[in-house]
Amino acid sequence: MVIIACLTGCLAALAAQGVGQRVTQGGWTPASADSVRAETVLTEHFRAGSPDLVLLATTPGSVDAPGAQAAGRSVTARLAADPHTAWVRSYWQKPIGRQQPSSGWTTADPRSQLRDVTGHRAMILVRFRGDEQHVRSAAAAAMKRHTGRFGPLGISASGEAAVRAETERLGADGLRLAELIATPVVLLLLLWVFGSLVAALLPVLVGILAVATTTAFLRVLTEHATVSVFALNVTTLLGFGLAVDYSLLLVSRFREELDQGAETSQAVRRTRRTAGRAVACSAAIVAVSLGALLLFPLPLLRSFAYGGVAVAVAAATGALVVLPALFLLLGERINSRDVFARLRRAPADPQSSTGLWYRLAHWVTRRPLAVTAGTLLVLLALAAPVTQVRFGAYDDRILPTDSPVAGTSRELRAHFDSEAVNAAVVVLPGFRAEPSQTALDRYARRLAREPGVRQVTTATGTYAHGRRITAAAPAPRTPLPGRRGEARARTAPRGLMMPQAAAYTGPPGTWLSVATSIETPYSPEAYRLTNRLRAVPAPAHALIGGPGARLADTRCMLTERLPLAVVLMSVATLLLLLVFTRSLLIPIKALLLNTLSLAATFGVLITVFQQGHLAWLLGNMTTTGVTDIIVPALMFCIAFGLSMDYEVFLLSRIVEEHRNGTPTTTAVAVGLQRTGRLFTSAALVFATVMACLALASLALLKLLGVGLALAVIIDGTLVRALLVPAVMRLAGGANWWLPGSKGKPGPQAPAETPSARGEERLPNPLPAPKA
Repeated sequence: MVIIACLTGCLAALAAQGVGQRVTQGGWTPASADSVRAETVLTEHFRAGSPDLVLLATTPGSVDAPGAQAAGRSVTARLAADPHTAWVRSYWQKPIGRQQPSSGWTTADPRSQLRDVTGHRAMILVRFRGDEQHVRSAAAAAMKRHTGRFGPLGISASGEAAVRAETERLGADGLRLAELIATPVVLLLLLWVFGSLVAALLPVLVGILAVATTTAFLRVLTEHATVSVFALNVTTLLGFGLAVDYSLLLVSRFREELDQGAETSQAVRRTRRTAGRAVACSAAIVAVSLGALLLFPLPLLRSFAYGGVAVAVAAATGALVVLPALFLLLGERINSRDVFARLRRAPADPQSSTGLWYRLAHWVTRRPLAVTAGTLLVLLALAAPVTQVRFGAYDDRILPTDSPVAGTSRELRAHFDSEAVNAAVVVLPGFRAEPSQTALDRYARRLAREPGVRQVTTATGTYAHGRRITAAAPAPRTPLPGRRGEARARTAPRGLMMPQAAAYTGPPGTWLSVATSIETPYSPEAYRLTNRLRAVPAPAHALIGGPGARLADTRCMLTERLPLAVVLMSVATLLLLLVFTRSLLIPIKALLLNTLSLAATFGVLITVFQQGHLAWLLGNMTTTGVTDIIVPALMFCIAFGLSMDYEVFLLSRIVEEHRNGTPTTTAVAVGLQRTGRLFTSAALVFATVMACLALASLALLKLLGVGLALAVIIDGTLVRALLVPAVMRLAGGANWWLPGSKGKPGPQAPAETPSARGEERLPNPLPAPKA
């Protein structure tokens, strides 16, 4: 079995080659959303829409100087000639057709948005063809060739493609830094926790097998579906965490059976029957809960579901199949080579009341109301900022302030109108402006009256405050040649700009550009503006696009599907825990406490990363004032699974003691004594890895590291060590009630007595559990 596992891991590692080039950073907008359809129509038929790349050209002189014009036209021409370019807009392009003379740039001239008021800066906007993979490679090549010094112009890059490329680079650097720091620290922790070099290598083996097989699965999946790079990272983190949890539980129980005099084979059988059952239950809960994310039609969340389910199954399989085989081979040698043997104290007897966790449990159960109230107050105080959450999406400000892309983005916001890059768009498919100018004029006026709308531009002119302020530029007298020689007037050739009327309407329909006064495109204000625009009566079916519309579509989809997903996850978790514990109250308590623990963690994240309090402790980071709408799913995927692991570990020993005839209060104390070190050690190892992510320069990695470290620490201390014993003490015999049991305790459990409820002195030492 061990040889088969090693061969499987090697084959999986080979099959996983190249997965990093196949995953994407997008996938957080439904493919069928109106915002996506609007962008598709604009890109394919109007050479418009949001640019993938924004090049900022700066010069000490004027961008209209001959040298600057020559350099700008040269860069623009090379970009336009690139076969990967769908369209390019540049300040140095000359529009087709006759322009009305003016003394300066006006809103009727599309180039007016591409130069700042000082004349020292100008923009080049580029959109590429193909899916995200093609856009990523094309943008990387364009930034390599077209940034730097070109004559008097210095050109730097920003835009969505540049931000994604910088995020990918900084993310990889941050992960390498975290691995460099965390690896020796975690190795020392594993040696201390597991007590021997041989035992410490077991979770590493299980983790490698789980991550390798899951990565290979995701590599195959990329051939048929979109897989997010974040799902790949989540798979690695969750696989490592589950491997440590499962290995620690099984190794600890195997050693315990050996210490009680069992033969190696008998110890393995008992370990699989007790701890193995807990591992199987935990893995099933994690897999079923994450599988509910398949309800969301988002490639990003579905990627989490694929990776989470696969890694939970792989980690449990490795722990339940490979570890028992290694136990049989190692036997007593599993305790060999304890490098910290001289530093260790003699371990406390789990059957003795002198153990730290045993004494803590009885301290809690002697004052359950006070402990419950105090702990709940602390958790509720930490969770209070959840009421102030402002859901949005992260933009370039998640980059460190010293990033070149972040610097270019700040300069664009400071000197340019956001309309050229982040304007909302309204697409009317199939609607022609020529015979329906009156209807289009009325619609544009209604849009321009909406709060937050600064200006609307379309085929009939430019509008502000509900009235037309500029008439449209005339269309060319001769139609533009089509791709196959047919006449068409809907688009200009690549590298040229159309007059206003022809640029906004054609056989595919008509579109309107909506400039807003909202500075942050992925903010709640942009989301609410999108809803107002969609409520305006339109002369045809309107598709709203732009950053705010993408956020609105994602939020709407999550809101619609979230109740069903929560119900399915809750019901699945409750049913699995009900079968595992043969109790109705314990599963409900576990679900509620897990939710409270995650809410407290989320409240801390809002305080630090949204509101900016204590953000200086994390170094070079800019707070955006919003919380990414996908972050809760990211946190939930990992934290819920690990928290449920700790809950199952504790419950497995409590339930086992109670079924062996131990009263509830004593069973809780013994269960905490035997598992408290396990789940706190597992939480410490995982929190150490996550804390190292906070050293990365990317704000998203900082958030993920701090959030997950806090989640496991809060769960392993306040919840498992304090709340669980206190709540179970208050519930007493009701812990073991099941419908149909007529109020009787669980099988082989005695009725609760005053002594069992902690009202009398408990026996000491405790009776040994039955084999």
